[in-house]
Amino acid sequence: MNPINHRRLLELLFHQTTVRYLRILSMKYNLTDLRLFIAIAECQSLTHGAERAFLAPSSASHRIKILESSLGTALLRRRARGVQLTRAGEVFLRHARQVFAKLEQMHSDLAPYADGVQGHVLLWANTHAIHSYLPNDLAAFLSHNPRISVNLEEQTSSDILAGVARGEAEIGIVAGHDDHQEVTLQPYREDRLVLITEEGHALAGTASISFADVLSEPFVMLHAGSAIHTFTMNTASGLGAHLNVRVQVKSFEAVCRMVAAGVGIGLVPKEALRQSGNQSLAVIEVEEDWAQRDLKICTHPKATLSPFSQALIDHLIGGDVTPSSKDKTTT
Repeated sequence: MNPINHRRLLELLFHQTTVRYLRILSMKYNLTDLRLFIAIAECQSLTHGAERAFLAPSSASHRIKILESSLGTALLRRRARGVQLTRAGEVFLRHARQVFAKLEQMHSDLAPYADGVQGHVLLWANTHAIHSYLPNDLAAFLSHNPRISVNLEEQTSSDILAGVARGEAEIGIVAGHDDHQEVTLQPYREDRLVLITEEGHALAGTASISFADVLSEPFVMLHAGSAIHTFTMNTASGLGAHLNVRVQVKSFEAVCRMVAAGVGIGLVPKEALRQSGNQSLAVIEVEEDWAQRDLKICTHPKATLSPFSQALIDHLIGGDVTPSSKDKTTT
């Protein structure tokens, strides 16, 4: 491409970008218009939509005309009985709903600060920790620190290690990792995965068994996407098998109840089994190194933790539960 054509291409691209930007600036609509359009679309009626949005039909009609003019396309087809969305209207409706969903999320995220929250901690944890130890530990910590909020996200242990190493999370809780060069690990809780069956199951009474010997059994598991589900499925895949997952549930307690009813067998942490209080289950040790699922707290070795994050770590490992008074500043 010669220099003249190249310069002409850049001029055209600049012109197109400028036109798009000016068009965006000229769009004359607001949240009231978006709320009105959603109401009209859901009611399939301009009159009923205007009523829901607390506007007169004439005012609502005028707003929609200005909105369509600003966007340069029709959003509604007027019918004898109500209105129908055009293809552009369907796209606009989807984005309008997303706008309000984002606004609700923003208000939700900011609400703790309006209530006087001093600090915020981002914590990633695996399924094991979330369903066993963390509920009670976090409840105790937050009761002593009412002005600290914790954003808890469930992730797989490998994703947690990578996320903390990249600085995406301040604190992580992982299982089964003894060493990782990019993060610092501290002991949190000791636990072990065990197999559970109903009392009348053929395997009941077996002291221990290898995971490979139960791959043909129907399993009750936590829902797809949970960290332990991903781990178990990947482990079976590594053995060249695909688990027969009969039922997926939302908690270890539900796993225990389903197994006790004879739906299948389950793989759960001992602590989760203890907390479920279900006495009508046979417990079988798993003859695998990975069954020892000691939980560890991981942090970035070069990161300077906020006093709130450090206070949470101290609490989780059995130390203090309040941040240092000299560091009580908003983060």
